[in-house]
Amino acid sequence: MLFSIIIILLLIFNLQLNHVLTQSSELKIIKGQNKNLDVLFPFSLEYNNENDMVETIYNENESNLKKSYNLNGNNIGNAQLQLKLLGLFSVKNYNVNVVNRPTLIPGGNSIGVRLNTKGVLIVAITDVVDVDGERSSPAKDAGLKVGDSIIAINDKEIKNAEQVVKILNEVKEEEINITIMRNKGEFTTQSIPIQCIQDNSYRLGIWVRDKTTGIGTLTYFNPKSNAFAALGHGITDIDTGKLLNVDNGLIMNSKVSSIEQGKKGVPGEIKGAFYKTDETLGNISLNNEFGIYGNLKKDFLKTNDLKPISIAFKSEVEEGKAHILTTLDDNKIEKFEVEILKTESQNTENQKSMIIKITDDELLDKTGGIVQGMSGSPIIQKGKLVGAVTHVFVNDPTKGYGLYIEWMLNQENKF
Repeated sequence: MLFSIIIILLLIFNLQLNHVLTQSSELKIIKGQNKNLDVLFPFSLEYNNENDMVETIYNENESNLKKSYNLNGNNIGNAQLQLKLLGLFSVKNYNVNVVNRPTLIPGGNSIGVRLNTKGVLIVAITDVVDVDGERSSPAKDAGLKVGDSIIAINDKEIKNAEQVVKILNEVKEEEINITIMRNKGEFTTQSIPIQCIQDNSYRLGIWVRDKTTGIGTLTYFNPKSNAFAALGHGITDIDTGKLLNVDNGLIMNSKVSSIEQGKKGVPGEIKGAFYKTDETLGNISLNNEFGIYGNLKKDFLKTNDLKPISIAFKSEVEEGKAHILTTLDDNKIEKFEVEILKTESQNTENQKSMIIKITDDELLDKTGGIVQGMSGSPIIQKGKLVGAVTHVFVNDPTKGYGLYIEWMLNQENKF
């Protein structure tokens, strides 16, 4: 009997410990609001008694095994809390932050994206047949790989593919120093160009790309920082699959020209055309796994008359009804119903924050669900901006992933 009781207690303890460890260690409280943190025996909460952000609430009519702590949000600030086992062993630290709730102007605009890479991206490595008919690959011999970016040759900064061709034909058969960026690290290697039998030009045996273009959706504009976010995922090279290193870029108004419906196993696509490049909306400064970011011109407000709305922090996003804003017809931002099927408790930034399902009959009829070009469409729930559409499920285009808006907002500190 005693053994059975011990086993039951151990199971309860393990369940409670697992619950504690999977809880987020970052607790955000909006100024003017309070939050309760419940702690069950054998755990207790330790904090600085001089910090008036935390106070113990003794719960009448409840078991003595449970204690609640009131985290008040009267003033902006932070507190460090420590969860202990039996008052002795530290098992978790909580960071409590009282913050103002940010407000952002939701997007939904269809945008054209033109991205210039940092240096030139190697998309293929080939052999070169020289004027004597010998076949070799100077690039391969120098250790160059597909996905590398050439950022300098002989200490001269590389801006575009034409510049590489010009330098190689100037130095001819002299050894050159090539500075490479690979996986965010830099190194220098040496190579000697070969005169190609085909056209007598000097080559290394590489194919490179220095820019890319595409269509996407604007997620938000931050009127306080003048920053924008779009896409909800990074722009990768079509040949290498590598995230492109940005030197600079532009976003422009675009007009949807046609829509290919998504079907099981075949992603759909929104096709569009850019407006004139001198009518740019803003500049791109950052391209990472959570989207593209930069600063907008004030002219943007002429194309988007939406008002700022509050964001929801990740802990506030719920399963249930929501809607997205996106552009399909007549360059008009429209509202379409979706359902948030699942939310993830994430302590670190991750693209796959939630699973959403398109439930709007009109949108399903037009697109079949989530299609390429819709990435970045803002997700709004209960009047708050909660995230952005990122990816579609290839085998079920009615479903896809969404990214918490909190993670996108964090990227503004990186450019």
